[in-house]
Amino acid sequence: MDDGVSSPRVLPLASVGADDLPAVGGKGANLGELVAAGLPVPPGFVVTTAAYRAHASAAGLDPAAAAADPARARDLLTRTPLAPATRHGIAAALTDLGPEGTRVAVRSSATAEDLPGAAFAGQQDTFLDVTGTDEELDAVRRCWASLWTDRAVAYRQRQGIGPEEVAIAVVVQRMVPAQAAGVLFTANPLTGRRAELVVDAAPGLGDAVVSGEVTPEHLVVGRDGAVRSVLPRYEGASRVLSDAAAAQLAALAVRAEGHFSGLAGEEVPQDIEWALADGRISLVQARPMTALPPEPPELGRIQRTVGPFFLEMFAVRPYPLDVTGWLARGVLPMLDLMAGSIGVRFPPLGQVIREREGFPLQLVPPRPRPSLPMVGAPLSLARRARRYDVRRWTADPLLAEFDAAVAALEAEDPAALPWPDLVRRVDRCNASLEPVARIRVRYLPSAFVPFAPLRLLLAALGLGRLASPLVAGERTRTRDGNDALESLAGVVRADPELARAAAGPDPAEFLRAVRHRPEFAGFAAELDAFLAEYGHRESVSVLLATAPTWRDDPTPVAAILMSLAAAPPEGPMPDRAAEALSELLAHPLLRPRRAAAAARAVVGACRRGLAFREDTHFHAARLLPPLRHTFLELGRRLSEVDALAAPEDVFHLRFEELAALADPVVMDDAEAARVRGLAARRARLRREYAGVPMLDPGLFAPARAGADAAGALLSGTPASGGVAEGPVRVVSGPEAFASLRAGEVLVCPNTNPSWTPLFARAAAVVVDTGGLGSHAAIVAREYGVPAVMATGHGTSALRDGQRVRVDGTRGRVDLL
Repeated sequence: MDDGVSSPRVLPLASVGADDLPAVGGKGANLGELVAAGLPVPPGFVVTTAAYRAHASAAGLDPAAAAADPARARDLLTRTPLAPATRHGIAAALTDLGPEGTRVAVRSSATAEDLPGAAFAGQQDTFLDVTGTDEELDAVRRCWASLWTDRAVAYRQRQGIGPEEVAIAVVVQRMVPAQAAGVLFTANPLTGRRAELVVDAAPGLGDAVVSGEVTPEHLVVGRDGAVRSVLPRYEGASRVLSDAAAAQLAALAVRAEGHFSGLAGEEVPQDIEWALADGRISLVQARPMTALPPEPPELGRIQRTVGPFFLEMFAVRPYPLDVTGWLARGVLPMLDLMAGSIGVRFPPLGQVIREREGFPLQLVPPRPRPSLPMVGAPLSLARRARRYDVRRWTADPLLAEFDAAVAALEAEDPAALPWPDLVRRVDRCNASLEPVARIRVRYLPSAFVPFAPLRLLLAALGLGRLASPLVAGERTRTRDGNDALESLAGVVRADPELARAAAGPDPAEFLRAVRHRPEFAGFAAELDAFLAEYGHRESVSVLLATAPTWRDDPTPVAAILMSLAAAPPEGPMPDRAAEALSELLAHPLLRPRRAAAAARAVVGACRRGLAFREDTHFHAARLLPPLRHTFLELGRRLSEVDALAAPEDVFHLRFEELAALADPVVMDDAEAARVRGLAARRARLRREYAGVPMLDPGLFAPARAGADAAGALLSGTPASGGVAEGPVRVVSGPEAFASLRAGEVLVCPNTNPSWTPLFARAAAVVVDTGGLGSHAAIVAREYGVPAVMATGHGTSALRDGQRVRVDGTRGRVDLL
């Protein structure tokens, strides 16, 4: 540890900059840069990290021990007297700031704070209006001690920053006697729009705004300084920040952003703290904005149409290995083959998933483009529709080819493969998807061509409202799996001991009981049989090969069983599809035998088409377990040589990076450190953007007008008709499946097939994302459950226990 003898313990703020970050911390370095840029910054000085290290050494503080016992570390730092050299240096610098009694702000400036991806906002302490040398010296020691607050230690652990990597400086500045103060973001932190500067302002000192103790005035300002909107602190409140002051602040903020962007060589939006006194604005802090959404893409009509589908597929951010080891090598070639069969081209994956340093940052719904072969598409579609009848697709030799490929992969032990063969196994998994793609190319025409005459028929008869229930009656593998789960739940209900175990609050505990209690061995065998047939289903999205399937982690299955077993099965559900068909055939124009037969035929063809789409999806997902196990074996071998901290960290790597690595058994320490550092950097980015969606769902929430929206708490896409009432149950993910009870309204952020067994108990379904063609919509129609999709923010607008009415026909949710 540096004893601080050879390094300066106090430096003028005007003398430091970005290169001095190890000595003055993030806040000090950034303020020094603002001074260098000629921006108005209150004068001050920095008590450097050398002074902290000398003090910590004198106190006998060990970083690892301090992280384990932060309270003791704080006590050591506050009760140890300051070294005379440090005391005298601070006292002399205070004299330069002004006469005795000058008020100062004393702010912590850790070496790991105010950096891109790690703001450390509020983790260390700040003290305002400090007067007198003794009080100021005590504030410096308390700032040092705040490096070891419980919250700061936990924050660093989450960021992957070791205790030995950080030190702390202290910035001391003359106080600004602020009439108003607050924060400004040089980009909209919610939408990512760079043209909008967002300001929060309140009377007095700015710490009340930063700490969240007051409701500030909220302004949106253009980069030209024009105020676009003002939200007052409360109704009738006078303005805190005038238009002129807002324009002055905006000009300073744009200059500050430009300075830091010039240093970085790229755009670096800033989070700036400011104070207004006597008509003059001072900047008291600047740091890069963290977790800033990318600029929203401009979407065309087609992109807005397909956007909800893709948003549902990417409701969880993919890992770099998902994008490069599955989407780019398996899924996208499948889509290209299907689209190419009708003369349509998809954009490159890099235009659909925008990245930052190899990290998937933003989803841009694709805009397929026509190509010359599209001229012959109608003839090609007609030829395939005649040749390949969707009723016979399961007998196609391509399905047998796919079955054989999957069986071969599942019979193989990845741990027994040499490294080069293990890497090649990823491509073998992806190549195995091709038969499914070719099946879809062959049979999609006969599956979906009938939808055109059905729409025309319903439009001519004025029965368009029957479209959804009419096509929902066909049996699917998803429905088979749901029924199998209901059957297992029946076994649980019938066995008092099983039912007692399932009545607990923890699905993992229920699963352990099933696995380990001898009296449950029979049920465990039935569960294993279910997982063997259906356990390849995705728990998140078929586009994410890194997420565990039901077979990898049956906890969601246990949660579903607990929910289903909590109440006796309801009577036979109404057959909405049969009811809709009866209503259609009752129309006078369809009473003739031939007309009725033609209508039945087109409805049956449409039902088979939807089932074909669902069942080919079911089969494609069978590749997820072998592919994920390959990824994890690659990660295991890298973790064995310390190139990764854990096998799952391999998900942060791109496939081409893995393919370029030599066998880990011959990897040297430098290469292992490089790989470990690469995975750690992307892991930090993933944590930073954990709360930022791949794309704002609000872009697709349909605008409602007139009676459909009047008085509605929420509106969205009508996805499954009918009206139902019940208490809300917000379920954010599979871990909460067991919380849903019969008759509750299921409110969730997104769905996939693993959610659909819950629909047997839900009174209605309300989803943030998705559209008419999503799994949730299709299965809700099968079950006759009212559903509203694409509400945008249902999970945040609704709370558990609220009673609501869900109108799946009109796409609205009302609070009762």
